[in-house]
Amino acid sequence: MIEISNLVKRYGDKKAVNGISFTVNDDEILGFLGPNGAGKTTTMNIITGYISSTSGSVKVNGHDILEEPELAKKEIGYLPENPPLYHDMTVIEYLEYICDLKGVSKDKRKSQIDNILSMVKISDVKNRLIGNLSKGYKQRVGIAQALVGNPSILILDEPTVGLDPNQIIEIRKLIKSLSKRHSIIISSHILSEIQEIADRVVIVNHGKVAAIDSITDLSKRLSGQSKLLMTFRGPSQECAELIRTIPGISSAIVRVTDSRVSQIEISIVSNSTSDVRVSIFNCMAKKNWPILEIRSLDPTLEEVFLSITAGKRRAN
Repeated sequence: MIEISNLVKRYGDKKAVNGISFTVNDDEILGFLGPNGAGKTTTMNIITGYISSTSGSVKVNGHDILEEPELAKKEIGYLPENPPLYHDMTVIEYLEYICDLKGVSKDKRKSQIDNILSMVKISDVKNRLIGNLSKGYKQRVGIAQALVGNPSILILDEPTVGLDPNQIIEIRKLIKSLSKRHSIIISSHILSEIQEIADRVVIVNHGKVAAIDSITDLSKRLSGQSKLLMTFRGPSQECAELIRTIPGISSAIVRVTDSRVSQIEISIVSNSTSDVRVSIFNCMAKKNWPILEIRSLDPTLEEVFLSITAGKRRAN
């Protein structure tokens, strides 16, 4: 767990970070977002111990980053936006070098490196020069070096930048798998990627925390309600009447999209803070009315981000 408490960083009269506080829970993926100049990079540099704060504290599994830097940094694996790779080394040589830097004992190196190579799926290129690898493989090598020493926390800065769609999907799957064993802070300007993998997000603006919550709850706060669009097969009016009886649902409006097969769309508005999809599914299953699709019409993370950082509305 990381505990960030009232961080302040001054550069002369300017406060780049002005009282930022949040926590990262065990086995959580936390999206860390903000526009350029919001204090995001400065905060990440303080968390990793690269720079010190003017005031406030960062505790990594109980170790203060300033008072116990060696113990705190052992708990952190960091992938900067530009991975610190040596292109004239092979992958295995590079990971051996990182083991030296991190003080991994020699009797544990081989098993740890083999495990990391397998985990990030680069065993097949371990003897190749890093300079000859594709961008996707280089990102994987960058993640591999962050995993050396078995840190409990990973900090990933723009891990999918410059990758093609297939490589992005691969890295996304890798990050999701790593979250089973590590807490992860991920920063990215590709908000659709954060929406896909993050459990919660922290949005900073003008050096302060502007919002902290799950993406679903931030969307509900922004719109004041939750909207779903469901496509199903069954009797339209009877279904609408049944959906309206579910606690938290304020309206259900139907539209026939294909009368030949009784395919119906129904727009559902909920004012409930709980997820009504389970209740909808149970009602439809009891009536044997098949659900073909159900999707959210709530604001996307991009819309939430733009609204918050543009100052239209605060979501915290």
